[in-house]
Amino acid sequence: MSEKKKKIRFIELFAGVGGFRLGLEKANKELFEIVWSNQWEPSTKTQHASDIYIKRFWKNNHSNVDISLVPTEEIPEHEMIVGWFPCQDYSVAKSLKYSKGIVGKKGVLWWEIHRIINEKLTKPKYLLLENVDRLLKSPVSQRGRDFSIMLSSLSDSGYIVEWRVVNAADYGMPQRRRRVFFMAYNESTEIAQKIRKLNNPIAWIMKEWVIASTLKVSEEIKDKWEFKIEGNLEEITEEFNKSNPNNSPFHNTGIIINREVITIKTTPKYNGPYTTLKDIILQDNKISEEYFIKESELSKWEYQKGGKHEKRINKASWFEYNYSEGGMIFPDALDKPSRTIITGEGGSSPSRFKHVIETKDGRKRRLTPIELERLNMFPDNHTEGVSDVRRAFFMGNALVVGIIEKLGESLAKNI
Repeated sequence: MSEKKKKIRFIELFAGVGGFRLGLEKANKELFEIVWSNQWEPSTKTQHASDIYIKRFWKNNHSNVDISLVPTEEIPEHEMIVGWFPCQDYSVAKSLKYSKGIVGKKGVLWWEIHRIINEKLTKPKYLLLENVDRLLKSPVSQRGRDFSIMLSSLSDSGYIVEWRVVNAADYGMPQRRRRVFFMAYNESTEIAQKIRKLNNPIAWIMKEWVIASTLKVSEEIKDKWEFKIEGNLEEITEEFNKSNPNNSPFHNTGIIINREVITIKTTPKYNGPYTTLKDIILQDNKISEEYFIKESELSKWEYQKGGKHEKRINKASWFEYNYSEGGMIFPDALDKPSRTIITGEGGSSPSRFKHVIETKDGRKRRLTPIELERLNMFPDNHTEGVSDVRRAFFMGNALVVGIIEKLGESLAKNI
């Protein structure tokens, strides 16, 4: 049976409330079949995100335990891994070199993906992963090191990896949210074999590959860099980019083949419709009074949102210092995509970063959980069942489902 006729069984790691699953099933539910999911929040006793996931999808084959405690053999066979994982220090610790096969720091979730890939008898054919865009330039003291460790470990495991930093709003979606997405193709796949035959991988990453064919970019090539990542993972940890530690060698678009990196700067190319904040908000008469800002609290919000030039004192050391920050638009513009949702979006306390809009009668209010879900292109009330603060937290951690849907559609065509 050809690859085209098979189901693509996938597992969703660090699943949150299921954004990857929603996007892939919207893209092609007949092709993409979820067979296992894992969500564990170590800092909370009650596992709200996992509870929502089960409520919205299923209980069977959903794991609500620390992924590091799940033996690889208990994870069902699959063709694809999808997931988001925290941006942490991915450095390789020498002291762990011979510790039960661990190559990276304990507790860093990237190495759990690495473990599953390398312990499965049949490696997954595809990976679709997402992270914050600062991954390309972390840590501050050695820009690009962490991303180079990830790329090298995947390359050493038999994958070709392509990446792109995508701002969802650049492609008509309702939120300005920049994230790096990367697709990895095992050397056994037709896609990897096709890439290896190309004389010019630049054309692939700018026009033909999974991201470029659906999230198009300008054909102008900017700042093309080519280099090979040398050394084992420990050596990369110690030496990568030591000669130029303040500048990452990774641009917003790139590919790695056999440790050979080609990376360029690209700019979005989109001619379709745009969704603005105004397009997703609820009617004023459907908003609970608790979301409206009281007149007595308005000055506190204005202070938080405004520019500041003031002296402050560190309460621990009593050191006095000058503090300054620029002002923010207040209220938020309705005729543009929203700013990035943060995890602290919920609650009524005044905040610099929470969204505030002005209603038709001139009152100001915060966004509701449904509106936050819409900004990430989730179904209305997807996170219903927990407090509004938790619902906002989940959306601050989530991705824009529309991006995954687009990538899923493109991947389906390519395989």
